[in-house]
Amino acid sequence: MAIRTATRSDGRRADELRPLKIETGVNIYAEGSALISAGNTRVLCLATVEEKVPQFRKGSGEGWVTAEYAMLPRATNTRNQRDGRHGRVDGRSQEIQRLIGRSFRAGIDLRALGERTVTVDCDVLQADAGTRCASITGGFVALYSALQKLQEQGLIETLPVRHFVSAVSVGVVGGEPLLDLNYDEDYRAEVDMNCVATETGEFIEIQGTGEKRPFSRDEGDALLTLAERGTAELATFQRQALGL
Repeated sequence: MAIRTATRSDGRRADELRPLKIETGVNIYAEGSALISAGNTRVLCLATVEEKVPQFRKGSGEGWVTAEYAMLPRATNTRNQRDGRHGRVDGRSQEIQRLIGRSFRAGIDLRALGERTVTVDCDVLQADAGTRCASITGGFVALYSALQKLQEQGLIETLPVRHFVSAVSVGVVGGEPLLDLNYDEDYRAEVDMNCVATETGEFIEIQGTGEKRPFSRDEGDALLTLAERGTAELATFQRQALGL
């Protein structure tokens, strides 16, 4: 399935990311921090290092990387209740934070990390679709910064990073494959995917759904091609934000 180059409602090409900005060092307390803006989606990502591991990791010689995800009440056009207000985390938030944690662990050498835990908190300040993808992309920058600090402090010998990890959404809207959907496009999408990948183009996780209809193998391949291109660009932005 060919990827066309017609412009979209916001002026982008079909294969173009939203305007992206990643700021580091935005919190003076967290070991690693990043504020990512992807179009109108903005996520604050803070990485915390603790010298302990979950019970199931004790004595293993390996560390743990996990994540928590939440939307601020006015991240959207109407106010939502805070997660945990009724004694439980929203099911959608649970599913997203598990995805984020899995994605991070795929890029980290947990044995080289040692028996310590890094928790990355991803708080959505403003949502215009793609919040889980922005959380992974920005959160990995915060995670990398925290690991750099550990190395600078002499707590680890080598940086325990196997490869950079980022994520992007793709979808079929009006019969056309598009990269990095905004809310209007996500709402209208016939097919929707969230793709997590390494900087070398290997996929870590693919969440794909026929929202309004089934999709063909050709459509799926076209979307994965877009995602591969998009995550490669995102990895470049991540490295630039970290000064690498």
